[in-house]
Amino acid sequence: MVNPATGEVFAVAPDASAADVDAAVKAAHNAFAAWRSDPAARRAALHAAADALTTARDEIAPVLTAEQGKPLAESAREVTTAAAYFRYYADMELGRQVIRDDADALVQIVHRPLGAAAIIAPWNFPLIIAAAKIAPALSAGNTVVLKPSPFTPLSSLRIGEVLRGVLPPGVFNVLSGGDKAGAAMTEHPLIRKISFTGSTATGKAIAAAAAADLKRTTLELGGNDAAIILADADPTAVAAGIFARAFSNTGQVCVAPKRVYVPEKLRAQVVEAFAELARNARIGDGTDPATQYGPLNNRPQRDRVAELVGDAVRRGATVAAGGAEIEGKGFFYQPTILTDISDGVRIVDEEQFGPALPIIGYRDVEDALARANATHFGLGGSVWGGDPEQALAVAERMEAGMTWVNTHTATSFDQPFAGIKWSGVGVENGRWGLEGFTEMQVIHHARAAKIAAQR
Repeated sequence: MVNPATGEVFAVAPDASAADVDAAVKAAHNAFAAWRSDPAARRAALHAAADALTTARDEIAPVLTAEQGKPLAESAREVTTAAAYFRYYADMELGRQVIRDDADALVQIVHRPLGAAAIIAPWNFPLIIAAAKIAPALSAGNTVVLKPSPFTPLSSLRIGEVLRGVLPPGVFNVLSGGDKAGAAMTEHPLIRKISFTGSTATGKAIAAAAAADLKRTTLELGGNDAAIILADADPTAVAAGIFARAFSNTGQVCVAPKRVYVPEKLRAQVVEAFAELARNARIGDGTDPATQYGPLNNRPQRDRVAELVGDAVRRGATVAAGGAEIEGKGFFYQPTILTDISDGVRIVDEEQFGPALPIIGYRDVEDALARANATHFGLGGSVWGGDPEQALAVAERMEAGMTWVNTHTATSFDQPFAGIKWSGVGVENGRWGLEGFTEMQVIHHARAAKIAAQR
């Protein structure tokens, strides 16, 4: 394992073989019958898991910072949030829904667990994203095999160790490994559900693999969120609001603003406000309390951001701030603001997933909406303006699974998280996330009087 702040190897993790995957899946499958049958025990175990993770926070957080790069305070919050997901789903029940109750029949809908679930988590928020899947899966009565990203396996493996004494054997299994291990999980005949967060390309491959066995899937994939600034916006205030969300976790957030559309008459003011924020950002090792933004997680991602910025400059873009790697051993890149750029350039059309933000001028709102919607992606989007009603009217026309007014990336446990187009299939969080780990069963009970009348 490489520490992204130093570029140096600091640890090793197992690379699970096909036999390891088979053993873990079989353990989950064998534990399923007992786990699904005792809801009270599940509730108690999930609460105990939340307590155990909270207790181990200060032990897990440094591991996460070392392998992911984010500031230590953010790693601690990630562990706390992961624990909160277990507590949130511990007491959530779907219950029975009666859709008919008359003299002829009682018809009910119940939700049944699926079986062993494969969960594949990414490297940007390895614990939060994993917990958002693990907690509802376990609450619904499924068992789980988790494979974290090969770039960030250590914190997840440590969570597996922490929960080993809390959850029954086989209920929760953690494997580290690369693409081969992931493929072995998704293709395994005993896996009945796959929940994946990551790139659109990998999501398509998983969907194809799942189709052969009709496995259920939830796929939370890439995003290229647009933020539209309206003509009545305060340039300084809006820049601060968007910058904080676009550069959070060094830009490595699937639902962060990744391209900004601004009226031409405001563009110069907005660009300068963004550039000033970028120039004053504190970049450094996540173990330094003064650090606001850490390195990119891995060299390929840092190189991709550099490639996209370089391509934009060659295509005529102006660098208002940043625009270069930071010298040293780690995978650091300057917070970068680009202008004099438009659609058709890769950093506008693709997901950069890093600390580089293009700011694009537009003629009128119809022009901005057309550009914002002209993408295969559809995860999130936002509109920023002084008149909330006008901003809301524009936000409702954005083609995205989630839209915000005067904010972005605002999520909560009970708020659905879902994308459209190439940004995903299925819903996470809230009751919808729990339902995603179940199948509906209709129970039609004919009344005795009706049966007698038919004889």
